[in-house]
Amino acid sequence: MLVVAGARPNFMKVAPILKELELRGIENLLVHTGQHYDPLLSDVFFSDLAMKQPDYSLDVGSGSHAYQTARVMEAFESLVEEVSPDVVIVVGDVNSTLGCALVGAKAPCTVAHVEAGLRSRDWAMPEEVNRVAVDHVSDYLFAPSPDAVDNLKNEGLGDKSYLVGNVMVDTLLSSLPLVEKSTIMEKLGLVGDSYALVTLHRPSNVDDPDTLGTLLEALENIAQACKVVFPIHPRTLSKLENKTISPNIITTEPVGYLDCIALEKHAKVVLTDSGGIQEETTVLGTPCLTLRESTERPITVSEGTNQVVGTDVNIIVEKSLEIIKNGYLKRSPALWDGKASERIVNILVSKWDTRY
Repeated sequence: MLVVAGARPNFMKVAPILKELELRGIENLLVHTGQHYDPLLSDVFFSDLAMKQPDYSLDVGSGSHAYQTARVMEAFESLVEEVSPDVVIVVGDVNSTLGCALVGAKAPCTVAHVEAGLRSRDWAMPEEVNRVAVDHVSDYLFAPSPDAVDNLKNEGLGDKSYLVGNVMVDTLLSSLPLVEKSTIMEKLGLVGDSYALVTLHRPSNVDDPDTLGTLLEALENIAQACKVVFPIHPRTLSKLENKTISPNIITTEPVGYLDCIALEKHAKVVLTDSGGIQEETTVLGTPCLTLRESTERPITVSEGTNQVVGTDVNIIVEKSLEIIKNGYLKRSPALWDGKASERIVNILVSKWDTRY
């Protein structure tokens, strides 16, 4: 089984799958496409998650969506021809996910998509295009939530879909003992439940100067009520050259997985445009405000701690101050129990071994 990771969110998803494959004695190879190559977005996760080093690194680097996807496909095609895998496992919705799924489907070999069926219905998001395309070329669709299964059924893919739970939760729950040893709070001079955590990286938020300026204004207002911690993604940093950030906002470089979970766990509120953080905060019971007009993870709203608030300054500040004062209901979806990777491997192995 060939397991593919390319960008920061992928590592948390492949880690428990790799551990489960190793536990079963199933031959597996980890491919790192190099879509994210900054050490703070890539290398740190191998140590934080105790992952083996990649068996193959494709080093595709950055570029436009078409350029990056094409480079992934060219490099991965050569690898598939060399290795002849039985299964290609792709996760999430980044360009590497799409490129490797297309190559696997045309090889042909069995393609399994982990985190299938998520839909924002916002076609301005490149990730939405990737999600839909990957699901339609894959043979096994492993969905994290019932709404994702419904989406797949509505697209005629119900016979290939399986409700397995959320692999990111597997990683989070198994990492909590290590999270408690994180020293990031002390390094930033924080005490629990006294700050807001912010992450921004999506092009719709950081590439438009007006939108980014609006979000910074909202953060400055929130910083009057409590400390604001802002680990800055490299993409976002490049867009902040002509922006002034309030001294009340604590900025830092990107943090590793364990440090990030520690910051999420102890925050009063998290403001983000990340899909994964919407899920993590739901499991941790931390209130989350999603700085987008839609979410592909509606279960974090209907059964979790997430609210979608868009990018309007007044709404963001109002909701943040409300949470800072009153808190928010804590709840988490069924099957987000740390056993999704076990269910996934059981289903895949059953194709070849009738004991499962």
